[in-house]
Amino acid sequence: MTAYRIVRRRRAEQDVDEALAFYLAEANGEVALGFIEALEQCYRRIGESPAAGSNRYAHELDLPGLRSRALKGYPYFVFYVQRPDHIDVWRVLHAASDIPTWISDEEL
Repeated sequence: MTAYRIVRRRRAEQDVDEALAFYLAEANGEVALGFIEALEQCYRRIGESPAAGSNRYAHELDLPGLRSRALKGYPYFVFYVQRPDHIDVWRVLHAASDIPTWISDEEL
């Protein structure tokens, strides 16, 4: 099986940049590097098995196809939609975020 290509929206990239800035300011480079490694591992898993992500927010927000997957060891979730030829990554949000508000601002 071929993995889906991961396409990150601009806002998802901004989320990652903000998380990295936080970890560099509040922790250290090792923690920030661990975050990137966990994120890349999560992207690989999503690309290989997109349907394995949780559809909790799809039901809550009436956004069919929206799925999320947690980062291992970090309090972040990757929110994405499977497209025919790629994975559309919407956001990378901290678990304590107002996730329904942040996600409802995006468009399928």
